[in-house]
This record gives sequence, C-alpha cells and structure tokens, in this order.
Amino acid sequence: MSALVPHFETSSLYLGDLHPEVNEAMMYEKFSTAGPILSLRACRDLVTRRFLGAHVNFLLRTDTEWTLDTMNFGIINGKPLRITWSQHDPSLCKSGVGNIFIKNLAKSIDDKSLYDTFSVFGNIIFCKVVTDENGSRGFGFVHFEKSEAARRAIAKMNRILLKGSRVFAGQFKPRKEREAELRAQANIFTNVYIKNFGDAIDDECLKEVLGEFGSVLSVRVMTDENGKSKSFGFVSFENFEKAQKTIEGINGKVLNGNQVYVGRAQNKAERQSELKHKFEQIKQGKLTRCKGANIYVKNLEDDIDNKLRREFSLFGTITSTRVMMEAGCSKGFGFVSNTSPEEANKAVMAMNGKIVITKPLYVLAQSKEEHQALLTKNYMERVVALKDGGYSILNTPKAAATSSCNCVPALPQLQCGSAHLCKTVLRAKHHPSRVYWIFYPLSSSST
Repeated sequence: MSALVPHFETSSLYLGDLHPEVNEAMMYEKFSTAGPILSLRACRDLVTRRFLGAHVNFLLRTDTEWTLDTMNFGIINGKPLRITWSQHDPSLCKSGVGNIFIKNLAKSIDDKSLYDTFSVFGNIIFCKVVTDENGSRGFGFVHFEKSEAARRAIAKMNRILLKGSRVFAGQFKPRKEREAELRAQANIFTNVYIKNFGDAIDDECLKEVLGEFGSVLSVRVMTDENGKSKSFGFVSFENFEKAQKTIEGINGKVLNGNQVYVGRAQNKAERQSELKHKFEQIKQGKLTRCKGANIYVKNLEDDIDNKLRREFSLFGTITSTRVMMEAGCSKGFGFVSNTSPEEANKAVMAMNGKIVITKPLYVLAQSKEEHQALLTKNYMERVVALKDGGYSILNTPKAAATSSCNCVPALPQLQCGSAHLCKTVLRAKHHPSRVYWIFYPLSSSST
C-alpha cells in the first residue's frame, strides 16, 4: 500500500529583508509562479507583532532551487528580498563557522553583486552588505554552508581589486573577540602620542627632548595649513621598552610652561573600543549602585513637576526626579531615584495609592527590563487562558469535542419576518485577527 504513495522531497526557504507592509497573499502570489507551494508562514514577534520574515515550503526541490537561483534579491513592494535555505539548527549561524568578513567594498556593490561574486566558491547561507541612509557602508558578510568554501573564498578574494577597490576578506570574528585582541595589543606598542606642548616646538626640538629616553625612529608634529603647530604629534621608538620609559618619564611633566600628556598612540577603532569599554564599566557601576533604588511613578497630575520631589523626599535622599514630557505636556508618569533600595522600598510602601493633588499614585520599584518581562509574562498568561478556557465558538474543534453527538448544535430558529429582532455582536477576544458573528433573538421590548 505504501509503495503506491509517491514520495516528494520537500525543501524550505527563508525570506528576509521584506518590506513591513508585505503580507502572506503578496508572497504567495509572487512564489506560486515557481511551483506548487506546500506551506507559507510569516514570522512575527509574539508581543509586538513586528514582521520578522517568512518561510515558504515547496512541493519539489527543483522548484526550490529554481526560486533561490532566479528570485533572490527580487523586488517586492519596492524593496529587494533576501532568500536563503531555512536553517533549523540555530547553532550553525551563531557559531560563525564558514562566515567571512569583507571590507573596502565599492559603493556600487549591493547584496546581489556580492552574492554573485562569492557564490562560485560554494553554497551561501547568508549574504549582506551593511547599509545606512546614505547607502553602502563599504563592508559586508558572506556565510558559507561549509568552512572549506570560506577558506577558498578568503584565499582567492583577499587583496583583489573589485570594481576599483582593493577588498579585504578574512575570517569573521565576534565583537568581543576583536575587542579582546585590541586590548591585548595595547600592552605592546612602539608609537607614542604626545600633546599640549605648545606651538613653539617643531620636529627637531621634540626629537631632542625625547631622545634621552631611547633611540627615536621618527617624529611628526602635526601642523595646520599655515605651517603652525597644532600642539600634538607622534613619536616612533625602536622597541616597546623605550616607548614605555618615555611615557613614564614625560607624562604629566611641564614642558615650555605646559603640562604635557604622553600615551600610547591609538587608531580610531582602538579609541572607540576603549571609550566604549570605559563607558560600559561606568554604566554597569551605576546600575549596580542604583539597582532597586529607582522608582516608577504613574498617574501623575500635569503640574506635579516640583511637588514630586517634595513628596518623595520625606523617605530619604533624592538624587533625581523626572516627569516624562511630550510637546511640553506631561505624559502622566515619571521616575524618582533614591540613594538606596531601602529608601525606595519605604517610599513605595507609603506612596503607592496615595492621592497627590487629585489622583492616586501608582508606584513601583522595578527596572525597565523587569517591568517589561512582567508585562510579557502577564500577556502570555492571558493568551494561554483565552486559548484554554476562552469562549466556545460553534463549528470549532473545541465545541465539537464537547458536544454529545457528531452533529452541529442548532441555534434557536427565528420566526419569519423577525430578522429585525436580532443584533450583531462582534467578538475578537478569542483571537485578535478573527471576527466572529453571533446572532441571538431579542425580545420585542428591547427594540
């Protein structure tokens, strides 16, 4: 019996970078021309309902391959879409195996050009040129199915001229790994940056001053278009020890009446990484100190700005208060920051429900992340409750299962000419995307 049933090899594609207004009907109309479709499913965020992408499953693998070869980067609703094989194993994308990074790309290279260039080395899972409002940012990523294809692409394409630009192709490294390498390189350097030495010192004078700490290979004092010193420059030493000795000997000293700064020379990426690391440490320290000490206050009066600090200062020291505004008007909520969680808890116990001016306050001591997690949890519990114990609708599987027979329960029959004694009820609680029409008779007195 099973030998009579034909076997079809199914294949699934992922559709990404779709326009937010694209729906299932538009995608079905687009891809049904390639062949019979088994299923087409749009992926949306469970809470915000934001469109994330779609999966289309064809009956035949030949139709799937034809779609990937001919429709990739096609236009739907004015925006090119990205088609890749569906990956059911998320660890493959997160591992970074087979993923390469390409930079120094010409502005004219888009996703399709990059895909066509690198597809000769093997099957591509993901291909993307990073863009902003001004177009291409000059770099992108290509994720191959196999690491051997990625190695062949790097060996062939690295330092090659592509549309007039010499591109760099290398193995992709996660951000944390790159930042760790930059911090490790900071311990070994030979180039020194010096500033605030005045405009009277030139290259020769600076070389003479720093020469006592070791052999100087080169010195450059930066100047403006008129040849006047900008009061900073760079010095290259023979080895790391002499550069470190110069920093320890000169940094903070007075030179020509100015206190100079001497440190390791950094490029733009290193400076940004170091500043970001310091900012994250400062931010994390503030979050640790202020954890549980910030209060969220809702249901505020429009003119409560100054009174808010006075009301909460009775329970401890207030570091800051803020009422959220929009177009000069209060949005009805704000925040109060205390010096300790104990003061915040005391304020919550005393002020929650208290009437200030004419409104009772709603006071909560939770971080934004904790509050969002709580709202998401409550939303999911309501969704599950509606699915499990919601309203029973006729002709649904749940209503049929609860019936004592296999027939559909009959509605009360209306008398002829009594259609005006019915009213329509719209119920959209069971599912937000469905509308149910329920008719039931009314007494003549209600009309």
